[in-house]
Amino acid sequence: MSLPDASSLPNRPLKVAVLGATGAVGQELLTLLAERQFPVAELVLLASPRSAGQSLTWNGRSWPIQPVSAEAFIGVDLVLASAGGSVSKQWAPIAAAAGALVIDNSSAFRLDPQVPLVVPEVNPQAAFGHQGIIANPNCTTILMTLALAPLAARRPLRRVVVSTYQSASGAGARAMEELRNLSQTVLDGGNPESAVLPYSLAFNLFLHNSPLQDNGYCEEELKMLHETRKIMGLPELRVTATCVRVPVLRAHSEALNIEFHEPFPVEEARALLAQAPGVELIEDFSSNRFPMPTDVTGRDPVAVGRIRQDLSEPNALELWLCGDQIRKGAALNAIQIAELLLDPAAADRAGAPAGEAVAGVGR
Repeated sequence: MSLPDASSLPNRPLKVAVLGATGAVGQELLTLLAERQFPVAELVLLASPRSAGQSLTWNGRSWPIQPVSAEAFIGVDLVLASAGGSVSKQWAPIAAAAGALVIDNSSAFRLDPQVPLVVPEVNPQAAFGHQGIIANPNCTTILMTLALAPLAARRPLRRVVVSTYQSASGAGARAMEELRNLSQTVLDGGNPESAVLPYSLAFNLFLHNSPLQDNGYCEEELKMLHETRKIMGLPELRVTATCVRVPVLRAHSEALNIEFHEPFPVEEARALLAQAPGVELIEDFSSNRFPMPTDVTGRDPVAVGRIRQDLSEPNALELWLCGDQIRKGAALNAIQIAELLLDPAAADRAGAPAGEAVAGVGR
């Protein structure tokens, strides 16, 4: 079943496949499809062979889990994929060739120049340039660009320094369960031994466990650099990141230092962020109350607060944010992309073409 044109989805209930249906993001995708009343005519649940033959209940009906195969994509309109890079590299082109639009949550296609990398509140028009595959950005990048975009639209960015505090959910459902179990082990006086993560996260933290590169940065940190540049259309933007895994079950946090080419009044930045789509301001300086992971767990907005002048640099601001990694950092963003393609007029309402959504980066 081919798409009616090169960009939008058919204006009718869709046959939707969820690839990686049994994982943490796959489960959230199913929850959100129901919550947002996405127009699903038929659901295809795809997972690894070990899950085949089981079933999941969605919208009051039991749906069988199938092993992924070329035949499974026949007649599918939309594939929401969250099964890892190697799986996506193998099956996304096959699904797209069968006529489906693939929105992929892995890193497989994010930096491919032929594949749009989309955050609907930031670069909605980019989605309409797809050739059958759209990439969903890394969780930390999604959260950060939601805060950067409204500020960059007012004044050009010069440099971004970000430190992340990433929950166990970023490593999947098994890592979340391991954190629960090992935390109890510690409380019981035992020795926590990790099998999912490289080290125990119980009452502990460690630098992000993605592969280290020759330059001393890990893959996660470089994703934030390259993906932010692509999403915002700023190929020369200076970004440096330090990513840390922390003992939080769900929702990531980030500390941002954002440098511009001229001073940016704090009150102006606060007003812009308070009105930005997908952003919620949580800020009470009198009570020292700012965003926490518990504020955003299971919720859509990215919470921003503690917006302040950098005392060491007159052209820089600092802020803190928290966002649900499984929700806006993964599943919600993917579904919002699909919703955008169901309503092409939404792109015009949401913002300018990719590369024009922000003011640019100064030379």
